[in-house]
Amino acid sequence: MVSLDKAVIARLHRGGTFEILVDPDRALDYRKGKPMGIDNILAVREIFSDARAGDRPPAADLQKAFATTDVGRIAEVILAQGELQLTTEQRRALLEEKRKQVATIISKQGVDPKTRLPHPPQRILNAMEQARVNLDPFKPADQQVEEVLKKIEAVIPISLERVEVAVKVPMEYAGRAASAIRLFAQVKAEEWKGDGWYALLEIPAGMQGEIYGKINDLTHGTAETKLLTKK
Repeated sequence: MVSLDKAVIARLHRGGTFEILVDPDRALDYRKGKPMGIDNILAVREIFSDARAGDRPPAADLQKAFATTDVGRIAEVILAQGELQLTTEQRRALLEEKRKQVATIISKQGVDPKTRLPHPPQRILNAMEQARVNLDPFKPADQQVEEVLKKIEAVIPISLERVEVAVKVPMEYAGRAASAIRLFAQVKAEEWKGDGWYALLEIPAGMQGEIYGKINDLTHGTAETKLLTKK
């Protein structure tokens, strides 16, 4: 158990309000996927309807909401699916990390429609600040990109575009390269011939340089690529 003085509330609404008192740092680590026993997170092994008032829900309410009255199992559900109070420092750090993740995704996938070149991440970050973008610290970065784009379009010219690229990999490197390329590009069509692997790839326009570099590394510079169209 952890100190009650340090504890924060994790809360889940499920036909009622259910709360637990948890260590803020350990609870956040748990939310991020770090393996940890629930008793190392809980400040007190109790489920509350109002933790500040010390009110506890009837066992029947727990059974109805969670199909169990086991405190440990219920606490795990609340931590995984509920709201977690963050300290000021935790929220600041999480939001900064999320901002960088979103900016990196947009930089890789978006381009300036006029120049066809990607915007550097710092330019995206500056645009997000200017547009007063608010992010959810717990929502995955890729699920927030579309909403962020709508807001920063008023600040910088940007669009998410995909392009089609034809690639030929000599047979010497075809097996390993074909498997690796599928990890970072969508293979729209492919054909194996006597002299190698031919494929039609679809990739984010802003990642062309990075992906060409990966293909060259995989094939020791022997692959042939040709930009076909934008999507």
